[in-house]
Amino acid sequence: MIVIPLKEGEPIEKALKKFKRKFEKTGITKELRSRQAYIKPSVTKRKLKIHAIYSQKLHLLED
Repeated sequence: MIVIPLKEGEPIEKALKKFKRKFEKTGITKELRSRQAYIKPSVTKRKLKIHAIYSQKLHLLED
């Protein structure tokens, strides 16, 4: 549970910003999005491999 201490006379907008920041840091939304659909481990490995090849090509082109 996220607890945000409020100071006396602090505007609600500032408290909401603090809450949103803390909520983003926990990574709950990222976790929920990843759990919406099951992705097989082989598919994730394939995506990582393709991304690694792509980034390696970019680094080679820079040199």
